[in-house]
Amino acid sequence: MQKGIIVFLNGTSSSGKSSIAKKLLKQTAMKFQHVSVDDFFQGFNDFVDHKFPNLEPANEVDQNTVAQIIFDPIISMCYSTIKLFSEMGVNVIMDTVVDNEKWFKTCQELFSGHPTLFVGVICSKEELARREQARGDRAIGLANAQFDGVYTFEKYDVEVNTEELSPEACAEKILKFIRSGETYSTFEQSSKKSLGV
Repeated sequence: MQKGIIVFLNGTSSSGKSSIAKKLLKQTAMKFQHVSVDDFFQGFNDFVDHKFPNLEPANEVDQNTVAQIIFDPIISMCYSTIKLFSEMGVNVIMDTVVDNEKWFKTCQELFSGHPTLFVGVICSKEELARREQARGDRAIGLANAQFDGVYTFEKYDVEVNTEELSPEACAEKILKFIRSGETYSTFEQSSKKSLGV
């Protein structure tokens, strides 16, 4: 049974992952599904708003506590969905930020034995800051805070610099590697050089 390819886009917020994913989805040479962790968080928020519209908490809960209770399970569900798609023979684009050792090791364990194409989506801190300002929908400084935790790898199967290449060119570079028939070994052999942030 042939498993679906997991295209693991490794980059900070605003690095261009979603733009590349959109181009991969539009092309017709190979079919993909796009799994974004943002959709899982939005789904949780929609569930709470719809199911409990009149919820009145007795206690104020700080964001760190919310993160400890909710973030890891939601992220685990996202990664598990990606694994399931691959098991089903569905090619999937993984769009998330893996900026710490725990989540990276979780991915390695879940995706072991699944063809995982490790793609470095590279962008400078200066350009990331400019994009955040232009977007207006991201906290200023988010990408900079993620930077050292995300970019801790010396090697990728494919590396795309989104300051030098358009999203279309990045997508084509990824497809070219897939068509080449080379094996995807970098992800399983990779290890974080630091714990990240």
